[in-house]
Amino acid sequence: MAKEAKLQTFIWQGKDKSGNKSKGKVDAPNASIAKAQLRKQGILPSKVVKERGASLFSTKSKPIKPVDIAFFTRQVATMLKSGVPLLQGLEITAGGVEKDKLKDIIYGIKNDVNGGIDFSSALAKYPEYFDDLYCSLVSAGEQSGALEQMLDRVATYKEKLESLKAKIKKALTYPTAVIIVGLVVSAILLVKVVPQFQDVFQSFGADLPAFTLFVIGLSEVAQKWWWIALIAFAAAGFTFKKIHQRSKKFRDSVDKAMLKIPVIGGILHNASIARFSRTLATTFAAGVPLVNALDSAAGASGNALYRDAIIQIRNGVSTGQSLQNAVTMTGVFPNMTVQMIAIGEEAGSLEMMLEKVADFYEELVDNAVDNLSSLLEPLIMAVLGVLVGGLVIAMYLPIFQLGQVV
Repeated sequence: MAKEAKLQTFIWQGKDKSGNKSKGKVDAPNASIAKAQLRKQGILPSKVVKERGASLFSTKSKPIKPVDIAFFTRQVATMLKSGVPLLQGLEITAGGVEKDKLKDIIYGIKNDVNGGIDFSSALAKYPEYFDDLYCSLVSAGEQSGALEQMLDRVATYKEKLESLKAKIKKALTYPTAVIIVGLVVSAILLVKVVPQFQDVFQSFGADLPAFTLFVIGLSEVAQKWWWIALIAFAAAGFTFKKIHQRSKKFRDSVDKAMLKIPVIGGILHNASIARFSRTLATTFAAGVPLVNALDSAAGASGNALYRDAIIQIRNGVSTGQSLQNAVTMTGVFPNMTVQMIAIGEEAGSLEMMLEKVADFYEELVDNAVDNLSSLLEPLIMAVLGVLVGGLVIAMYLPIFQLGQVV
């Protein structure tokens, strides 16, 4: 039995059935078979070359992030609003993309659209990057004949959502980084610096203060078991990550616990309300039924407490409750949000009111993150003072008492 030839990836350029320039990638055992496959697809290849491996640190080889999808959406929306046809807009957008994977996806979407497939259906082939909400909104725009306006709305939605995520990440990263730095500095002092003082203290010929003895004992433990502590810390982090990925109940518990953290909890509360309002406003404006829009809002809330509350709202609305009553029954959303929704329902301007709610809470998050540094400065000083300053004081106490020994 003949051994099957190994497939290789080839980058090609050529013209499609309509005579338009096109390019992409194809997998084949060799260049000749790659050209034959392209001709069967109605493509006349002018250039077929083997793909070279990307550098580990190359920007082109980096994975696609949600912010990249937001940027792609904004570019296509801008092209369409400028009067550029969709196919040409996708071609121009792909030409300005640095990441090879995203470039390939855009060319794949372009080729599908060129073959007669709806834009939303072409996007749906890549669910990892274009979720059901994204594709549903684009489909609504296509059916209403206002694709450019809908893409502009989707782009704004994605940009605000990613901006909100970045602010939350900043709020969580800052205090965590400070604590980690304090622990690392303390560990270095215990393992490297304290032993040097210990050698000096042995020549004093006097009893050492209790605090100094405690730090020396801690240093001896750290010198002997630091590698076990490091492995245990890494194992704990790995275990937490795996359990968080696999257990919905554990994720929900973590989400609810995060909301109770001082300062950080308030930011997460406001961010979830902003996401709910922004998602509901965007989907409702696109003509998506309210019950389906609430499904999308639940998935985009970013926190288990609010996800469950929004599902409760959806169940209430589906049984005939008004949105205001359903929101009130959860007991999760603040009174201001409930009143704005009530005004929107009565005036027939729910979309506008939800956008105002989203803008208000996004501004609250923005201000809270900006003020976080000043709010945490006393805590940071206390942590560093206890961890680092305590070790320094313990080492100098015997020196202060040296006069008594002499």
